[in-house]
Amino acid sequence: MIEQNDQNNQLPKELKSVFYELEISKHLRNAGIKKKFGFSAFSLFQLVFCLIFQPKSWFSLLRSKKGNQYPDKDSIYRFMNHSKFAWRRFLTILSASTIQKVNVLTDSNRLKLLIIVDSMFERNRSKKVELLARCMNHSSLIKRFYKGFRMLTLGWSDGFTFMPIDFTLLSSKNSQINGISADIDKRSSGYKRRLEALESSPFVIPGIIERALKAGVPANYVLMDTWFTQQPLIQSIVVIGVDVIDMVKNTKQCYLVNGRRLSLKEPIFTPYPFKGKREFWLYSYHDGQRHTVKSCVCSKP
Repeated sequence: MIEQNDQNNQLPKELKSVFYELEISKHLRNAGIKKKFGFSAFSLFQLVFCLIFQPKSWFSLLRSKKGNQYPDKDSIYRFMNHSKFAWRRFLTILSASTIQKVNVLTDSNRLKLLIIVDSMFERNRSKKVELLARCMNHSSLIKRFYKGFRMLTLGWSDGFTFMPIDFTLLSSKNSQINGISADIDKRSSGYKRRLEALESSPFVIPGIIERALKAGVPANYVLMDTWFTQQPLIQSIVVIGVDVIDMVKNTKQCYLVNGRRLSLKEPIFTPYPFKGKREFWLYSYHDGQRHTVKSCVCSKP
């Protein structure tokens, strides 16, 4: 942990090389995370990072024998809750830099994907958290409500490695329990994140994808779940310059194939005879036209 006399000698040997290789201090400065006096932003970041691996909480650490060597708890809280610190930019440029290091080690022909995941972020015991909302858990078999947020995460993968790039906590305009604090500077990035939390997922997703691509993250496709399969959202992503891979919702919508109106399952699992075997063709649809993308040969049952 931090010692006041030597703030730079606070990382274990195993983590010191990692911080040096990933250039954490440089990315903090580029994101505008700085302090004018007292403990530096880099020192406080290392302290919070190392606290994860400690068996003690921050409160018990301050009450220990070396508690006078650490900064006050208000310094840590101000550092983590500062509305003018661009934590999103820090995460994006750190992830983009790390991905470039990994990308050099992989084959250039390997496909790179941007993956969008929507998960729960429960705060059932909270009462005064900003923009706390009453959300529905659609993923479980038993539909239930919970207090908290929906966490929309953007990750990168090459088939073996997964790295988070960006995330946003989504609240609700109609089901929110608490509103935005009046003390937040409306010119800060923290206030912009709070306004973004009140938007819907289709409105937020194109922005986080575009920021990742501008940061230098290589991607060939965007992989999404059925929950995000909507024509306006797909169109807005394709305009950015990335194709979309997702699962189409099994609705009553019909597709025109060879002059026939077929449901979603019919054109995909329609058998075609091929040398004593049954061949199943998978199709992709674009602007109403059919393009064969893959065939799978299966033996007769």
